[in-house]
Amino acid sequence: MLRLIDVSVHYGRVAAVNDLTLEVNQGELVGLIGHNGAGKSTTLWTITGVQRPSAGQITFEGRSVVGVSPDGILRRGIALVPENRRIFSRLSVGENLHIGTSARRDRRAAQADVKRMCERFPVLGSLYDRQGSKLSGGEQQQLAIARALLARPRLLLLDEPTLGLAPLIVDQVFEILQELKEEGVTILLVEQNAARTIEVADRTYVMRSGGRIQFQGTADELASMGDFETAYIGLAETA
Repeated sequence: MLRLIDVSVHYGRVAAVNDLTLEVNQGELVGLIGHNGAGKSTTLWTITGVQRPSAGQITFEGRSVVGVSPDGILRRGIALVPENRRIFSRLSVGENLHIGTSARRDRRAAQADVKRMCERFPVLGSLYDRQGSKLSGGEQQQLAIARALLARPRLLLLDEPTLGLAPLIVDQVFEILQELKEEGVTILLVEQNAARTIEVADRTYVMRSGGRIQFQGTADELASMGDFETAYIGLAETA
């Protein structure tokens, strides 16, 4: 579904991502883990058209998305849940949800989806008229995920969805991801909570400094690598 081949991204002369090759197949939950500054978020920004690659290919369902605007990429079926939620804090829960349907033309179906999303995330239904800034971190994260799902994406990207959340809320977020996976939603998950990501993902890529992939594989394959734990220490300390 999604394929990156030898993708490099630069900020001026500084390389943020180097020769990245990564793929996500339909129905998979794929993890991308690494320490702060490794290039994980830059990878998502590049997929969604916010950042343009300096080299390499990015295709979605066989079509290049390099040079396509972020809005155009959303319309093609890729939605991002950004780091730190990025909800509209001055708007209500309901208004934030309706923004998630803005790229759709099926207004009646979109309205029905908003109702279903409030049923799926009951806290959003109960706080429908509450201002976004008055939600807890966990409530804001549920709103951010729901808003992205309302675009009916074929590929869902999540950037650090558990960042800054209490352990109990982290558990809830991973439960939501597990449910989405079981429903067949295709997901690329960027996370610092490496152990939980490897546990829930079909496959995981481990990114080192400079945006290079050091390891990749299933949970069993990564566990079988004799030097994986050593290479992983710097990441684990910041997870």
